Amino acid sequence: NTARSWLSVLEASYIVFLLQPYHQNLNKRVVKMPKLYFYDTGLASAFLGIDNSSHFDAHPLKGALFETFVISELLKFQTNRGFRPSLYFWRDKTGHEIDCLVENLATAIKSETAVLPIEIKSGTTIAEDYLKGVRYWQELVGVTSSKAFVVYGGDLRQKREAAEIVGWKEFFSHPGEFIR
Repeated sequence: NTARSWLSVLEASYIVFLLQPYHQNLNKRVVKMPKLYFYDTGLASAFLGIDNSSHFDAHPLKGALFETFVISELLKFQTNRGFRPSLYFWRDKTGHEIDCLVENLATAIKSETAVLPIEIKSGTTIAEDYLKGVRYWQELVGVTSSKAFVVYGGDLRQKREAAEIVGWKEFFSHPGEFIR
């Protein structure tokens, strides 16, 4: 109870937010606990003792901080444009996961699905396993041609069969191109 009380104070102060799980009729064996994210990755980094970029590059939580950054920027993008935030994550009990699902974008992205999967990877080079979660998701929902993205720490943009891979700088320089 004490932890919940402090968590609600942090949420009310806009220091952290809880990303809710997506579990609309996919299967019963999904994770239903929300994930905790900081609005400000600089503050999260300071709590971890990261005070310069060389510390960040070598830190074991680099991937989690990068994911926090991308998720919080997506949330800010939607909120600042007057949209009700519609971000979720999905993970099943066997470890398959999509870092971010953006709901209700069918008209904006001209896709046959109303859920846009976004995988987030901090690596600067593209690896084939970046697409593993997206492929599993597409198979699970029965859609193989839906729009999907992998946002990663590099600069190249590639179109693959399962998803479009986009560097984070490009993704956030023109986010309306990718999400609404």
